[in-house]
Amino acid sequence: MRKKIQFSLLLIWAILFSYFFILMLKLTLQYIPLKNDAAFLQIKQTEVSEIPYYIVFFYIHVYSAIFVLLSGFFQFNNFLLKKYPLLHRNLGKLYVFIILFLSAPSGLFIGFFANGGFYSKISFVTLSVLWFYFTLKGFLFIKNKNITQHKAFMLRSFALTFSAVTLRFWKVILVYLFHPAPMDLYQIIAWLGWIPNLLIIEYYLYHQSKK
Repeated sequence: MRKKIQFSLLLIWAILFSYFFILMLKLTLQYIPLKNDAAFLQIKQTEVSEIPYYIVFFYIHVYSAIFVLLSGFFQFNNFLLKKYPLLHRNLGKLYVFIILFLSAPSGLFIGFFANGGFYSKISFVTLSVLWFYFTLKGFLFIKNKNITQHKAFMLRSFALTFSAVTLRFWKVILVYLFHPAPMDLYQIIAWLGWIPNLLIIEYYLYHQSKK
């Protein structure tokens, strides 16, 4: 019975992830070929024209995020871990490399220029710093053969990775239900996009530690 429940939850998670991943892929494709005024950049023309390298960091972040999402998703598949451990390690190395050297640093940079003012900027900067930290700790723990802590920190890392999806999910919900002003919306989703994800993971880890 328990295995059936686990399989059902895994199937639901796979379906939901696939759906949102396709949406993220469509969003990413809006930025191919590279243009200075594609999609979201239409409202960031001040940053594009006045902030050196903003466009470079923006595109690094956009293009790398899709690979982080995909590689991170497969890291928590027990079947893959047991059946193909080498693939698990290689995908894990890809996940860590992209976050530490591409996604988190670029996210930190563009976070300083986030829409929504001071509170949004604080959120995205904090998100980037925690994302880097959790990923690095997860990597260091597996290097030291501490599997329990490795898994815990990689779960925290992926909770923040998945904020790319949940942020857009909350944006759609809030606009549909409440029609907030654009700047208010940015301030809300800046925090709502990742804090609930992290709280869910912390609750899960706490529950697991009590078993």
